Amino acid sequence: MAESGSQVKVLIVEDNPLNMRLIEMTLRTGGYHLLRAADGEDALAMARKEKPSLIIMDIQLPGMSGLEVTRLLRRSPEFAGTPIIALTAYAMKGDETRFLEAGCSAYVPKPIDIRKFPKLVADMLSRGSGGG
Repeated sequence: MAESGSQVKVLIVEDNPLNMRLIEMTLRTGGYHLLRAADGEDALAMARKEKPSLIIMDIQLPGMSGLEVTRLLRRSPEFAGTPIIALTAYAMKGDETRFLEAGCSAYVPKPIDIRKFPKLVADMLSRGSGGG
């Protein structure tokens, strides 16, 4: 269901401007239409308005956590199959399982690996598979 070329929308949910910029620079060569949200409320509004093909979700957000945003999105049939990649700098044992159970499709620790991350995004978009 993903659009082709530059029409593929990727929503980046990240409250740290430096991390946002790194993610954008890492993905820019993919030709994606990059959307930004700095908190959970903005992420929900942007996702519902723009219907992105993939969402990159920081877990540690001000106010509503990235996991709560993910759970809310997964309740809607229109986001049941949207890949959501969880990002966090505070990874602890068991977190990956917790993220996947909340509905994330994949998990990436920060700082992101700028060589591997674009490949993961492309793979997620080609599969178009959602989380549990």
